[in-house]
Amino acid sequence: MEPTASQNRINEGTHLKGHINSSGFFRIDGSVEGKISNPSKVVLGKTGVITGELECENADVEGRIEGVINITGTLSLKSTAHIEGDVTVGKLAVEPGAIFNASCAMQGSKRSTSRTKTKATETTEAPTSQQSINYPFERSQQRPQKPKAEQEG
Repeated sequence: MEPTASQNRINEGTHLKGHINSSGFFRIDGSVEGKISNPSKVVLGKTGVITGELECENADVEGRIEGVINITGTLSLKSTAHIEGDVTVGKLAVEPGAIFNASCAMQGSKRSTSRTKTKATETTEAPTSQQSINYPFERSQQRPQKPKAEQEG
């Protein structure tokens, strides 16, 4: 469905509480407390907040979501997005800077029952000079020697 064909909008400064069921495109710049279900696509602006449950086909998130998220298609998290809760997605796209503190399961995955906690803004610490890293294909390591019986034959 085209976004302009059936567009719903919750503007900044508007607060809704309850269950929203729609089949059209949704843009949220205000806040929603409750459940949003069945929109074809949800766009959550920078000032938008969803507290509760979101079920839809695709979502672009710049704002904040706290709760349960079920996306059958693609969840795109922009750099200003902040997600807290349980997430089930078909595909996940995360821009650097987005905060993603959630249990996440990918639909169609063989291991979809396993959930992992991740945070997109975490950085890994570089090893210090006292730590040594063993790389399996490093050239400086000794190659295993073949038994003499194999070398002669």
